[in-house]
Amino acid sequence: MSSKPSVAIASDHAGFAYKAALIEHLRAAGHTVKDFGTYTPESCDYPVYVRPCAEAVARGEYDFGIVLGGSGNGEAIVANKVRGIRCALVFSEDTARWGRAHNDANCMAIGERTISREEALRFADIFLATPFDGGRHARRVSMIEPE
Repeated sequence: MSSKPSVAIASDHAGFAYKAALIEHLRAAGHTVKDFGTYTPESCDYPVYVRPCAEAVARGEYDFGIVLGGSGNGEAIVANKVRGIRCALVFSEDTARWGRAHNDANCMAIGERTISREEALRFADIFLATPFDGGRHARRVSMIEPE
């Protein structure tokens, strides 16, 4: 049994190549990874794949989600429509770290057209390894979900 967090991952066609690289990288590092698609680089509609991925994280089936597209924006928007998901658009080491430490993000969105493959792998490692700081940040995060 792995002590590493489990990961649900999804992309559209524009995030397909990095998704494949992330799956290989994360599995090699000891993470359990579930691929929610897409399974080809053919043009597709990202909500079809991102929503089920985010819902699985929200249900507690996976510890974290990673969603990918061209910019990551659409994917973050879809994921954040799922109650219980806090998806951070990650484009730097700082956004990966702060998304977890300050916002208790349980999902990260990556834009394949905006960062390098190596950055995507590094940012995912940072995101998955960073604990939530709690404290004043927990109070703020508790204000996010509707009552």
